[in-house]
Amino acid sequence: MVARISPRGALRGTIRVPGDKSISHRYAMLAAVSEVDVTIHNYSTGADCQSTLGVLAALGVPIEQQGTTVRIRGQGLKGFRTPATILDAGNSGTTIRLITGLLAGQNFSCQITGDASLRRRPMDRIVEPLRRMGGQILARDGRYPPLEIHGRPLHAIEYHLPVASAQVKSCVLLAGLLADGLTTVVEPVPTRDHTEIALREFGAEIQRDGQRIVVKGSPRLRPPEQLHVPGDLSSAAFWLVAATIVPNSYLVIEQVGLNPTRAALLDFLQSMGARIRVLHLEQRHGELVGHVEVQSAPVRGGVIEGALTAQLIDEIPVLAVLGAVSQNGLTVRNAAELRVKESDRIATVAENLRAMGAQVEIWEDGFHVPGKQRLRGGTVNSCGDHRIAMAFAVAGLVAEAETEIVGAEAANVSYPGFFDALQALLPR
Repeated sequence: MVARISPRGALRGTIRVPGDKSISHRYAMLAAVSEVDVTIHNYSTGADCQSTLGVLAALGVPIEQQGTTVRIRGQGLKGFRTPATILDAGNSGTTIRLITGLLAGQNFSCQITGDASLRRRPMDRIVEPLRRMGGQILARDGRYPPLEIHGRPLHAIEYHLPVASAQVKSCVLLAGLLADGLTTVVEPVPTRDHTEIALREFGAEIQRDGQRIVVKGSPRLRPPEQLHVPGDLSSAAFWLVAATIVPNSYLVIEQVGLNPTRAALLDFLQSMGARIRVLHLEQRHGELVGHVEVQSAPVRGGVIEGALTAQLIDEIPVLAVLGAVSQNGLTVRNAAELRVKESDRIATVAENLRAMGAQVEIWEDGFHVPGKQRLRGGTVNSCGDHRIAMAFAVAGLVAEAETEIVGAEAANVSYPGFFDALQALLPR
């Protein structure tokens, strides 16, 4: 699919974004190993989260879905059944990394794979700690999917993450539910804590002391029967940047998740001069939720490095677009993780900005985009990456001519209907 974006004026209106991907994945997996039936409202309709439901169904978990409402019948910690076929995680790194933690402690063997993009993403970062716990995981070339998982009794370990990763942390914590004793994960810098919050909401014994997270094995998971997923702040990021850079824009994004480990995005945008306000804030299932107002504004430049990089890792593609039209540009460091996302996001951001006439300097772990650049229309390629497709749709709103986005359907991975929502916010 090729999407064509032309600058048409201000974005104005009220919008809701799909349910948070990260939370949807975690609620579904924990509901499947709980001891009760759970109904999840505003579950993400993105392809990644549908992959999680498909994997759980293949493991014998009864699931009913009507739109964004999903009902899951809990099977208990070791209630999965041997799948009849190879499990398919699609394009979802979260699905394959988190579910492998739960599968490592089951009493059967299975395989899990994904699409061509996922099969290029490294899995040794979860294989290594799971092996330390007693799991038997085989990977292609020792590193890549498909994974062959032979369920074994697991024992608790203390694991120091070599690289900050919420997915690896979550994999080990979920495996810790099936292990004897106390499993500890030590983070080099804080990462998204949706897993810890969800585990607590589901009734697991979990404690945090600084960078150390400890979970007790063999809990009885009995969450509330009704769970509500907030809107995805990473999806809202595209509207926040778009409304900031398109003159005379005004948007209100309703019911967005504002978890402090994610809300660094708002702080960073405000530090650049963006006009953003939180209009309403409440806590739901341990997660902060609110409405966010954004108005157009000139912005300064910024630097993303260190712990901030881990907190903004998914938003960096659209922030690169913001950097190009800001006063002083954007510098990103300590972001080698971007090389192994759905695409090599350092390379794809640079290639597409250059295709629109912008200058970019890249390094192995990041890039620098100078400010005060004028973007011209052109043809860009999503490279099958949902965040690249949407980031350059935003770029097209301030380009001097029409922008063509090849592979725009990649947006469906996290935000089905994104391009329709964009058209609805633009003047007729």
